[in-house]
Amino acid sequence: MAKEGDYVVIKTNKEELKGLLLKSKSPKKIVIKLTSGYNFSINKKDVVKIEVIKQEKEEKEIKSINISKNPNLKKVLILHTGGTIASKVDYKTGAVSPSFSNEDMLKMFPELRSIANIESKILFNVFSEDLNFNHYNLIAKEIKNNIKNFDGIIITHGTDTMHYTSAALSFILEDLVIPVILVGAQRSSDRASSDSFINLLSACKFIANSDYSGVAICMHENMDDSTCVILPGLKTRKLHTSRRDAFKAINVKPIARIRNDNIEILNHEYPKKDRKSRDSLKLMPFKDVNIGILKSHPNMKKEEILMYSKFDGLVIEGTGIGCFPINKTDKLTSENELIYKELEKLSKKIPIVITSQAIFGRINLNVYSTGKKLQEIGILGHLSDMTTETAFIKLAWLISNYPKDVRKMIDKDLKGEISKRTSEDFI
Repeated sequence: MAKEGDYVVIKTNKEELKGLLLKSKSPKKIVIKLTSGYNFSINKKDVVKIEVIKQEKEEKEIKSINISKNPNLKKVLILHTGGTIASKVDYKTGAVSPSFSNEDMLKMFPELRSIANIESKILFNVFSEDLNFNHYNLIAKEIKNNIKNFDGIIITHGTDTMHYTSAALSFILEDLVIPVILVGAQRSSDRASSDSFINLLSACKFIANSDYSGVAICMHENMDDSTCVILPGLKTRKLHTSRRDAFKAINVKPIARIRNDNIEILNHEYPKKDRKSRDSLKLMPFKDVNIGILKSHPNMKKEEILMYSKFDGLVIEGTGIGCFPINKTDKLTSENELIYKELEKLSKKIPIVITSQAIFGRINLNVYSTGKKLQEIGILGHLSDMTTETAFIKLAWLISNYPKDVRKMIDKDLKGEISKRTSEDFI
């Protein structure tokens, strides 16, 4: 008889389905996790036959292993913050839940020990959608506390907001002299198709065999397991919900490609290790500020602007090269004039930065009259190619650390967040 956690084939009147049998909340339903990773519900009355292919086995306790240190290898600290890379399927619910401890991670990936002397620590175990500025500060503080003892730090992280965290750490960590690489996984570590191992292994190899110094992301380059890429912490975005190559560099090339033991530098304009002391690292953390993101869309109302009247800053994600519905051109567009007036009022109170809904390219507020009107009322972001996520983080960081100079500094490239020129690959 099939039980929860068994791998089964369910035959119905219409089809045949394969997957893991999960707990069902309804006595009339059978729920399985398909090989695609999605949960699927089946009416019991439609089931002709359930065949068990593989029975669930109770997990055996893994004996502790003696991890010896090799004085010839670099020292790498893995800080765990949660996410799919440190998760497995909960067969009771069918959900992916955080479960692996720091020791579990080392036992799962013993190959890491041949690349570097690995130490591992759980900082917290939180899904990335639940993180906030306080978590960024906590990660940065832990990096500072450990920087003297390690040649590089890997942060395991949920993928959904990993690019927010990489941007945040890029700003918080002033004069960073070691590599800090964020690593995630699109598929949990106990799935055969998991990308966690290759991502983690590649990050470790990059730290051990490069002169990079700064914050970056390491994820799959393609759908197969042949290569991973090192992506800049301030110029990267997640572009797919589930593909293993979901993360791409925006308006710049990736820093490097890792293929087996080979590291190919793709963009030589990256921060390199220098002779500065590790004591030079200082933290410029976030304060408890309120920053909003408002996406431009058809049929906008002035009330959407009013929602942010008590915020400290706002990013408006415009269309194209920096447009927003502010023009009254006929009797049907009278609301746009009200939106313009509310933006004008709000811009006098708080800094407002415009980005584009387009993934690639640059804001240019001098091309159309709309952009010129936005500049006239103090909207910032002209000639910037920051992603919305990076603009959000930068605005919060500037308000936290340079509250009087936000409007002067937001459009200046401080850490590599604004490209000096657009790469020919993105023109």
